[in-house]
Amino acid sequence: MSVGSTLRPGMSRRELLQVGCSGLLGMSLPNVLGLQARAAEARSGTTASSSKSVILVFLTGGGSHLDTFDPKPEAPGNTRGEFGVIDTTLPGVKYSEHVPQLAKRTDQMAIVRSMAHTDNRHLSGTHNTLTGSVQPFRGNANQDKVLNRGDWPCYGGGLNYLAARNNGLPSQVTVPNPLIEGSLTWPGQHAGFLRAAHDPWTLNSDPNSDSFQVDGLTFPDGLSVSRLQDRRKLLVRYNLQNGGLDAWARQQQFTSQQENAYGLLTSGKVAQAFDIGDESTETRDRYGRTKSGQTLLLARRLVEAGVPVVQCNMGIVQSWDTHTDNWGKLKNTLLPGLDRGVSALLDDLTERGMLDDCLVIVVGEFGRTPAISTLAGQTKAGRNHWAMCYTALFAGGGVRGGQVIGRSDRIGAYPRSRAYHPNDLGATIYHTLGVDPHTYVPDKFGRPIALNQGQVMEELFT
Repeated sequence: MSVGSTLRPGMSRRELLQVGCSGLLGMSLPNVLGLQARAAEARSGTTASSSKSVILVFLTGGGSHLDTFDPKPEAPGNTRGEFGVIDTTLPGVKYSEHVPQLAKRTDQMAIVRSMAHTDNRHLSGTHNTLTGSVQPFRGNANQDKVLNRGDWPCYGGGLNYLAARNNGLPSQVTVPNPLIEGSLTWPGQHAGFLRAAHDPWTLNSDPNSDSFQVDGLTFPDGLSVSRLQDRRKLLVRYNLQNGGLDAWARQQQFTSQQENAYGLLTSGKVAQAFDIGDESTETRDRYGRTKSGQTLLLARRLVEAGVPVVQCNMGIVQSWDTHTDNWGKLKNTLLPGLDRGVSALLDDLTERGMLDDCLVIVVGEFGRTPAISTLAGQTKAGRNHWAMCYTALFAGGGVRGGQVIGRSDRIGAYPRSRAYHPNDLGATIYHTLGVDPHTYVPDKFGRPIALNQGQVMEELFT
């Protein structure tokens, strides 16, 4: 079996059953761990020199910068929109009136108002944001391209390839749902050409639900920790009885893989991280009893458990795609949960002494048009896709808070200072994770290629 051909770090209930019942912890999961270990040994030896983690809060569909973090109250009426503005903790810096909690925390943030690229499509724009690289196209580049193994790797995929983990935790978890619309699966959600062995774990379950559980992380029916412990004793006895010094030496690597597999299944570390019901009522209420709020609380728990990358999808594929009823959707549905949840996350990370070691990013694949429009057949106005200028928020992870980086023009249409590309966002994420973004990895043909083509956004840290 070749590395990455059919493997993935997450385990289904069937895979867990195979590990527990057919392999005496010696056939299925250890093989996965062994393949990953041998692949890591064969590479350049790149390791993550930083212990920092990343929580990527993704505004799926592209949130309006003009109605959130870069309002233009002096712009003409066909740009200004329906919302008023409020002061932030930074003199002269305004936010939309519907993010009051985040406005009180701008001293912790670097607000980048000159993010920009030229791709107004959801799928390829999402790929660029979630991988830090432009999606490769063949043939008609005007057609949307769904998830495929020719894509660039997500951040956790790149990290896992270059610095594979052996502590039973994945390098990335995506919560609370994948980005899928009908038959279209948004690209940028797996390890791409680095293959499936480095894919993230992706949930599809609402952490705000009373019945929230994570398939594949609980033991299958009939398989308990005590039964696994009994099987471990049998395994140890089996290994000892197949003695001889040469045989023992040959078994050492396999035995260590068995131990890693056993630790993953019985330590409880993974399951405990997902046990959001273990949080106090006060803490859960603080984040907000919504899907977005509890997703952000779950992200904190995962980072605290040692997961280096957590991608939080703030909705389904086009939740923030407000072509119609832009202001109604933002005011009533989208912004309250984001404002409360991200504010609680920043406070929680601060109080736990974790914010310096965790970079929090709030961004979509693009912003929204300065011009307000009403689609044919619709009565409520909205804004369309706009990649030429938008805003991203950064906090923690060594970011110097209390600053605005870059500025847009008077209607929020184009940067009036240095523009930052999603590739630069990707370089910054890899840098935070302790990975040189320009490290070479093999493409799908085995040719060496730089993991990222962007530049670290040094202004965030200085």
